Amino acid sequence: MTPEERFAAICEAFLADERVSQPDSGGAKKTFGSGALRLNKRIFAMLARGNLVVKLPAHRVEALIASGAGQRYDPGTGRRMKEWLSVPPTATDAAWLSLAREAHAHAFAQK
Repeated sequence: MTPEERFAAICEAFLADERVSQPDSGGAKKTFGSGALRLNKRIFAMLARGNLVVKLPAHRVEALIASGAGQRYDPGTGRRMKEWLSVPPTATDAAWLSLAREAHAHAFAQK
């Protein structure tokens, strides 16, 4: 399964939650977050360069990096973001979904 197909499956898992905005699918120019899952306008998961990227508390990101689950997300500016984890496509489908759910819960707690 490609990273795009895996992310589509994650998006499908959140279809029942009416608070979640699905990624834009139009042909318009892509901007940051246009392909992201959002909860109350807050991005919590997206696909970037084949990696799942999730927003979590900084301490959780540190723990996941230490466990080898991923690395800090770099949006291409050379500046790694402390609350964003980039999870490679080598991680399991279950790991991707679990981290997306954790990011969803974190976004909900932030409201």
